[in-house]
Amino acid sequence: MSVNIDVRSLLAPGKHALSLGRVPEVVALIEAQPRLATRLIQLLWDNDPGIAQRAADVLERVSRKPSPSLARILTNSKDALLGLLTEAQLKKLRWNLALTLGRLPLTPPDCRRAAAAFQTYLNDPSSIVKTAALQGLADLTRHDPSQLPAVIDLLRIHGRSGTPAMRARSRILLIKLEKRERTPHQRQPQNEKRRPKGAFSQ
Repeated sequence: MSVNIDVRSLLAPGKHALSLGRVPEVVALIEAQPRLATRLIQLLWDNDPGIAQRAADVLERVSRKPSPSLARILTNSKDALLGLLTEAQLKKLRWNLALTLGRLPLTPPDCRRAAAAFQTYLNDPSSIVKTAALQGLADLTRHDPSQLPAVIDLLRIHGRSGTPAMRARSRILLIKLEKRERTPHQRQPQNEKRRPKGAFSQ
């Protein structure tokens, strides 16, 4: 029997806008019923800051290892999410978008669009947002290797002068990206072919 589930109502409870609320429960629900992801994504634009930010938290979590059906829904929402990058002002919305976008199958123009937004996030007062932006920029290089040298330079700068969280994240990312920079790009398409259909980059 079909049950009408109100995702918004599930995301409403919370002591404050940044509280976890019932996020883990909604994550399990979306993974079990991927069709609900469409409604979840709509809630990123909700007027209630708590609901919008908890929806972003759920989105980031379900995008880590999505099923093929969930991956299709997220991919179909790619343009809307890219547009939201530049509109988003709430910090939890920003940092979760930064962590999510690089997992989607982006084109080089998509990557340039996302990178421009992430560059502005580096001026955000929140250290978490800035650190997530660095992760997002690093993730984009998997889809657009031409960005790799610039991102490595940026990580070197923030690895010396950023907040403690930015310095720590930059050091971790530099180890991975500098190794890739030394690896011939010819090997990358072979790795891409071995990725299961419907799975995103992690």
